[in-house]
Amino acid sequence: MKHRLQKNIERGFVHHGLTAEKSDSRQKLPPPFHAKPHMKRRIFIKKSSLTILSISAFGAIQWNGKSFVGDTPTTTDILGPFYRPGAPIKSNLIPTGSKGTPLNLAGTIFQNDGKTPLTNALVEIWHCDEMAHYDNTSEDYIFRGAAKTGKNGKYDFKTIVPVPYQANPNDEFSWRPAHIHMRVSSDSQQDLITQIYFRGDKYIDTDRNSKAPQAVNRILSISKNSSNENVVTFDIVMSKEFPLDEGAYKRITGLYQLDKNTIEFTKNDDLLFMKWNGQLMVSLKYVGNNTFDDGFHKVSFELLPSGGIKATMTIENKTYIAEKFLKYPD
Repeated sequence: MKHRLQKNIERGFVHHGLTAEKSDSRQKLPPPFHAKPHMKRRIFIKKSSLTILSISAFGAIQWNGKSFVGDTPTTTDILGPFYRPGAPIKSNLIPTGSKGTPLNLAGTIFQNDGKTPLTNALVEIWHCDEMAHYDNTSEDYIFRGAAKTGKNGKYDFKTIVPVPYQANPNDEFSWRPAHIHMRVSSDSQQDLITQIYFRGDKYIDTDRNSKAPQAVNRILSISKNSSNENVVTFDIVMSKEFPLDEGAYKRITGLYQLDKNTIEFTKNDDLLFMKWNGQLMVSLKYVGNNTFDDGFHKVSFELLPSGGIKATMTIENKTYIAEKFLKYPD
């Protein structure tokens, strides 16, 4: 039974972008959660004998058949397993000797109104090299970098066009299209985790994340500028930040047990990160009703009368329950 549970979870990660992506050491690793709040605070409240998170009402993004309409047109995507905090501020990510196809990636970060440029936002990007490897260990942060926006909200990076790769060499359905991961952070707006893809990639229609309706505006064309350089423009609209109460985070963060797996939830700015057996995989936003979500998967927390905490996770339409066994000191 336990073996079957582990296999089912791993199968879900492989087919839906939750397995290890290729790294410089070619290691394979296992497990990533979008919404827009309307209330200004979320706090723990008492209801009967159960302590729960307060429920909020949210804005919505709707697909009208042609485009997304709503208050946050830039949609989220999975964090992936190889996010490295602390990438250096640098706009040119191409190392000496790279044989990849050069690419200029630029755009404007807007506040949640979709019109006002967002000043002093931190834009981080990371992706694989031309050999489908991620740099996860070097001090050079190869094909990883960050930039701060000025008053005009603009950012730009000089990098290469990443390549598709097979996340699991034993699974023909685990091919991921070429993509660039992005994180945009701001003191005044909700942090955004997303990815961009490239039009014409043959794996877009088979990858769970890129073929989802919410990714349609993030599949971009590569064009040429006046200098005959490859250019991609990606403008981003942020959403309002409504941070969860610190007391709530203190209650739900810590270590949880699921069969033989250890799951760790930690707070990162206004996001909830999830590690699976020590590997960072998931970035979650609070969506109300005790639930965190990334647009593809979700985790709901239940605070029991006994003082224990239960996390119910939905992965590939299957439900798994983990129980907290270690609370971090205040």
